[in-house]
Amino acid sequence: MNDTNPHLEKIYSDMMRSKSGAEKLKMGCSMFSTSKALIAAGIRHRQPGISDIDLKVAVFLKLYGDDFDEEQKQKIIAHLRKNATNRSGFLQNY
Repeated sequence: MNDTNPHLEKIYSDMMRSKSGAEKLKMGCSMFSTSKALIAAGIRHRQPGISDIDLKVAVFLKLYGDDFDEEQKQKIIAHLRKNATNRSGFLQNY
């Protein structure tokens, strides 16, 4: 399905082509940060009392749960929990 006006599609395409690689990377990183914040907000909404570390684990599982087998996931989760005191992780802006 493509319901985008061709004129607007060209404007958008031209705008994206004019951006540098660094600008595109910055946009992608910003979108990923926004995605993590939205995922975290949804989890907090469903589990209001969730701890910071449990939220971090839940966000990890939501983003990457299908990318690892169970043993790998458990190793990563153990590492996240072990390093829970490090507040510089991916939840610092939540």
